[in-house]
Formats: sequence, C-alpha cells, structure tokens
Amino acid sequence: MPSQPSIPSVPAMPSLFDIEGELICGVDEAGRGPLAGPVFAAAVILNPDSPVAGLRDSKKLTAKRREELALMIKRDALSWSIAQCSEAEIDELNILQATMLAMRRAIEGLSITPTLALIDGNRCPVCSVRTEAIVKGDDKVSQISAASILAKTARDAALMVMHKNYPNYAFDQHKGYPTALHLQRLREHGVSPVHRRSYGPVRDLLNFADRSQ
Repeated sequence: MPSQPSIPSVPAMPSLFDIEGELICGVDEAGRGPLAGPVFAAAVILNPDSPVAGLRDSKKLTAKRREELALMIKRDALSWSIAQCSEAEIDELNILQATMLAMRRAIEGLSITPTLALIDGNRCPVCSVRTEAIVKGDDKVSQISAASILAKTARDAALMVMHKNYPNYAFDQHKGYPTALHLQRLREHGVSPVHRRSYGPVRDLLNFADRSQ
C-alpha cells in the first residue's frame, strides 16, 4: 500500500484553555493492545440540551450498558464520528502513530467543527482543531466517556465480523487480545489476514514459519 506520512503527536501539558464557551468534542480510542483487527477512535460533541445520563469509562460498563448508551449518544449528540486504522496501517506506521491518525480522522469526520478536542491519554494528534490531552479523561470528561463508548462498541462489532470470517481464532471470546486461548489458536492455525504482523507474538510466529521452510 502507498506509504503514509508519520502522524506526529504532542505530549500532554498543563491545561492551556479555558473551556468556557468552547465547542468541545471528546476523543478516545479502542484496540491498541490486541494482536488483530483495526484500532478505532471516536469523537463526540454532546448536546447540553439533551444530556446522556450514566456516561463513564467504557471499560467500567457492561457490554449491554455500553450498547444502550451508544444508541443514546448517537441519537442525542450534536455530532459524532467513528474512524479506524487498519492492520496494514498499524504495521506500517506503528500503533501510536496509527492511533493518532484514527483520532484525527474521527475529529475531521464530525459534521460540526469543534473549537477544542479533549483527548483521552497523554498525547494528542496534530490536526486543525486545538487539542488538549487529559490522562484518564474517559472517566473525568463526559465527552471523552461518550467517545470511549462509541469506539469500544464499534470495535466489538468489528470483532464479531472477524469471528464470523475467521471462526478458528475465537475472536468473539478474547477480542483479539493476547490471551492464552488466542495464542494457542495462532499456533494451531497460523497468522490470519487480520493479524497485526508487527506485534511480537505474531511476528515471532511468522519468523519461525520462515525459518522452518
């Protein structure tokens, strides 16, 4: 695939902006750690006139509650956007750069342009919108919580499609993370087209296969 430019990121700094009067979008990602599948990012501008109750870090919610909240966010938010970077882009750029690119795509995919993007974590994508990183922002800022929920539910849906296409790997159970079950299935069935070849366990298996030929 064509070479993609490196997507720079900016370390988190003390708060630079007075958020009063800003049109804020929250941004978060899902899927940095798994051995397979895309990394997802979401951006959300909430509607202050239609608040969504119960928003928090998606990891602290049940799958059922995440799905319920995702529907409410999509219905009531002023704007929302979900983007991703493919396995090939992750392998080419590295996971940090691919995550920054997915976040930038999510921000740029909003139908309304925010004046400030609050990013979960300690780094920000470089984009046309001003950004600020907030460590553990997915449990501190409602906009980031909403983005966390959309990114997580979108990735979970993608993993179910991957499971349907590659049932031998049990993606429905481990969601691509390097669990004992996943590593066992990798050894039994080899590397699939949706595995990230730059990740250690996958790369090691490919190198072993090359040496065995």
